[in-house]
Amino acid sequence: MKTNRGSIRFAGSNSWIFVSVLMLTLGSSPPVSAQVLDGPDPAQMEDAAELGYRAVEHGLKIPADVEMGAPSSVVWTPQNRLLVFNRGPNPFMEFDANGDFIRSWGQGEYLRPHGMRLDPEGNIWVTDVNNHVVRKMNLDGDVLLTIGTPGKAGDPEDGLLNEPTDLAVNSAGEIFLLVGHGRGTPQVLKFDSTGKLMDKWGGPGTGPGQFDTPHSIVVNEAGQVYVADRQNRRIQIFDASGTYIKEWAYKGLPCGLHFTADYQLYMVSGFSGEILKLDKNGKAIGAHGQPGKGLGEFGEAHYMTITPAGDIFVADTVKPALHKFVRM
Repeated sequence: MKTNRGSIRFAGSNSWIFVSVLMLTLGSSPPVSAQVLDGPDPAQMEDAAELGYRAVEHGLKIPADVEMGAPSSVVWTPQNRLLVFNRGPNPFMEFDANGDFIRSWGQGEYLRPHGMRLDPEGNIWVTDVNNHVVRKMNLDGDVLLTIGTPGKAGDPEDGLLNEPTDLAVNSAGEIFLLVGHGRGTPQVLKFDSTGKLMDKWGGPGTGPGQFDTPHSIVVNEAGQVYVADRQNRRIQIFDASGTYIKEWAYKGLPCGLHFTADYQLYMVSGFSGEILKLDKNGKAIGAHGQPGKGLGEFGEAHYMTITPAGDIFVADTVKPALHKFVRM
């Protein structure tokens, strides 16, 4: 594991100009109805009361000589530290609760960082979408398990992955992994705690149990699996065996899901730029945010986390920015 305890420079200008080129380079592009927005689009935003948050500067004490790329995902660790998974030369950047920089690591090991989660034991899991690999690490950053072969796309029966986006680990240690970010077959792969394939379900389409860019996944207290089926603008819910239960439809693109410790569900909605608090029936009961270039306005609300104090951090891959919101 490489560790850099130097400083960070955030790289981010001109992202709004090159986003279309980036999409072409990565081999996928959103449909016309799912492009980056310059401002609010009511047709893609939920009708809900104000969530009661306001945007502030993220407050991270970022030195000047180590670059941070576009933040892709963010978590708050059991050590009360903020960990940012980003698409720059220093993929992991860790800060303490006061925003002081602790270290960076992962240099040269990641092609396109995507999702990041903590399992019930506090281990870090990440997906490297264009490198077709998933890694499990302890809080020191030591790799404990790798699923897939770096740089090689393929079928899970052959020990390979194709565009892993996000994952969740249940209380039994079973791993639910999403694959298919525009080129690979969109599906859920289920592994045991050792990384052995147990089951899979899905495929392209709009019907129950089918997906168009499955982008985020979480497991509730009953073990049910929630999948943000992004381009189909819905969340699908399954049991742990993959049996379809129900789905919830949205105006925007469900991009990142987050359960709090007491299983309150939140969602960030991609280009429509909202943080949504959802009730038990999937209805948005609180909303904050919009697309734009100002403080707290989004290019793409990608993934989010909430601190024990209630602060919200959102990784924005397009603006790019790490957004922070505090209660009003």
